[in-house]
Amino acid sequence: MANILQAQGLSKKYGNYKALNNVNLSLDSGRILGLIGPNGAGKTTLLKSILGLTPYDGKLEIFGLDPHKQRDELMERVCFIADVAVLPRWIKVSQAIDFVEGVHSRFNRERCMGYLAKTKIKQDSKVKALSKGMVVQLHLALIMSIDADLLILDEPTLGLDILFRKAFYEQLLNDYFDENRTIIITTHQVEEVEHILSDLVFIQNGEIVLDDSMDAIAETYFEVMVEKEYEEQALAMKPLSVREVFGQKVCLFSGVAKPHLEEMGKVRKPSVADLFVAKMQGEA
Repeated sequence: MANILQAQGLSKKYGNYKALNNVNLSLDSGRILGLIGPNGAGKTTLLKSILGLTPYDGKLEIFGLDPHKQRDELMERVCFIADVAVLPRWIKVSQAIDFVEGVHSRFNRERCMGYLAKTKIKQDSKVKALSKGMVVQLHLALIMSIDADLLILDEPTLGLDILFRKAFYEQLLNDYFDENRTIIITTHQVEEVEHILSDLVFIQNGEIVLDDSMDAIAETYFEVMVEKEYEEQALAMKPLSVREVFGQKVCLFSGVAKPHLEEMGKVRKPSVADLFVAKMQGEA
């Protein structure tokens, strides 16, 4: 697999505020990366840097290109879906399709029509007549019909109901993703994407606090619902987090052998959401 993203010492300041602080990050092709962080953590600034929308300090290359200096060339290979779909309210659906087809050589009209066929969107409708959810559906159909090497999704299903969100991620895997494409997803609905991720990054206060593959995470982090008689022993091992469920302590451990933990209670793999909360609390 080829390395398509390489960041070394990536930093960005707004006055005295450090939006990014010495970020080191790499990503290979054919991966799906979940970029997770609380509001104001630096996710948007990192995405803007990758897309060449803001200057930065440090080194950053996407497909070997400097995104700030070679943005036109880069955007031939990258597509971006923002958390707010911005389309002219006066334009018709058919005109939006014609426009994207005219400006992007890698747009696949047939694929776009296939996406829209699964919605209630009509070709002669104007954007201003569409519901918020339908505008998002149109935006997704247009962007996902471009044969990009890197797809960046920033809260892509914001405002959509759970049925369409589920359908969207199924389409993303079945109809779009392959070993030649790479996807970066930011979302607060982590429980909906964790099953499709190959890699996970947590960012807080402009710094990377976790960067690993999902396979490595599954072998490193374990949650234990501790039996009462083992509570003191578990707490003495300094878990990353402790919470109570039905009167029992649930401890999250890192780097402790699973057989040893099984002696204290029931062991399971933590969800991305539980791991995220534990890491953020630890940073705080």
